[in-house]
Amino acid sequence: PRYRPDWASLDARPLPAWFDRAKVGVFVHWGVFSVPAWGSEWFWWHWQGQHDAAYERFVRRRFPPGTTYADFAPQFTAHDFQPRQWARLFQQAGARYVVLTTKHHEGFTNWGSPVSWNWNSVDTGPHRDLVGELGEALRESNLRYGLYHSLMEWFNPLYLADKQNGFKTQSFVFKKTMPELYDLVLKYKPDLIWSDGDWEAPDSYWNSTSFLAWLYNDSPVKDTVVVNDRWGRGCSCRHGGFYNCADKYRPGTLPDHKWEMCSSLDRLSWGYRSNMSLAEVMDEMSMIEELVQTVSLGGNYLLNVGPTKEGVIAPIFQERLLALGRWLETNGEAIYESQPWRVQVENTTDTVWYTSKGPVVFAIFLLWPLDGDLHLSSPIPSPGTQVTLLGYAGTLKWQKSPGKGMLITLPYMLPSPLPPQSGWAVKLEGVK
Repeated sequence: PRYRPDWASLDARPLPAWFDRAKVGVFVHWGVFSVPAWGSEWFWWHWQGQHDAAYERFVRRRFPPGTTYADFAPQFTAHDFQPRQWARLFQQAGARYVVLTTKHHEGFTNWGSPVSWNWNSVDTGPHRDLVGELGEALRESNLRYGLYHSLMEWFNPLYLADKQNGFKTQSFVFKKTMPELYDLVLKYKPDLIWSDGDWEAPDSYWNSTSFLAWLYNDSPVKDTVVVNDRWGRGCSCRHGGFYNCADKYRPGTLPDHKWEMCSSLDRLSWGYRSNMSLAEVMDEMSMIEELVQTVSLGGNYLLNVGPTKEGVIAPIFQERLLALGRWLETNGEAIYESQPWRVQVENTTDTVWYTSKGPVVFAIFLLWPLDGDLHLSSPIPSPGTQVTLLGYAGTLKWQKSPGKGMLITLPYMLPSPLPPQSGWAVKLEGVK
């Protein structure tokens, strides 16, 4: 069927199946904001949009008098950017897709955009097509490629003029936003478009529905591409492909629409901060908890890293991503391609979460029970029920609970001076 440029028609498009199966992605926030590398990726706005005193002081102390934001671009060098290394790291992290910022609200494009003259990574800074290079490396590694793109630009004169006119004029949209979106799709054939920067104006200003109708009907990725829900004021959580709703969104109960939770390893920022401390970085346990809770409730987990201006992913981020990958190597069967079960979380506790695959149920428990017995009240066992622990050979003994559900005897774990990893999954066959 051909899709019409209205939400009723666009929202009826079935979401390409690869996205729900993938479950795990890596988000990358990288741009000119990686040069001051302080506060957050909203550096320019806090400094010159809000005139925040802390940001003004930071620039005075660190940069020559009269420095402008544009002066940071040549220092965005990407000298150490090795796309194949990134792709290998993301693959080892267990990610099935990667989303790169092609352009944040600062307007600087990480490819040679024909309508961003001299404010792009080919004309200045790295003098490289960062979007293209990473795309090539990811595809070699069989990872899906998503492009983050901000519809708006804080200080673009065309945007400011449209805003001044109450968004009755659209010169920014037709001269900048739309040409760039079409260029990204035709040049890089993305699997996903992660739209942002939509909140100030309605979708009619952004021309979102016309773009999406073209994307779904006639673009080179019409059958595979997935989009999110940030296409205009009021669209979030209501229109588009999968729902983001809000940054770090947690629905609490099972939504009736496919969604994604985006989270950042640096709890205080999406872009790189040179003064980040260890206490501000998500630990392994929090990361696995977020992943498990998200997937149980039918969501995808998109975990963000912010590389340095040279294109280095900080070793602590690498360490966390590899820990996630190791966990998924053992427990991925309970995550990838799974579906929410009839019960998502054990009602007596929030430390046991469920997923399923056909008749098979997985119970993922975040804390190892002190007495070595795992009590599950939701599954209804049968005489033929079989229980295994992912990553452990052999079957586990179980018995019916006196109340309801089942009691599983876990294998004896040797006491260890290190705290145990977080999260184990038991596979239950023959339960209801």
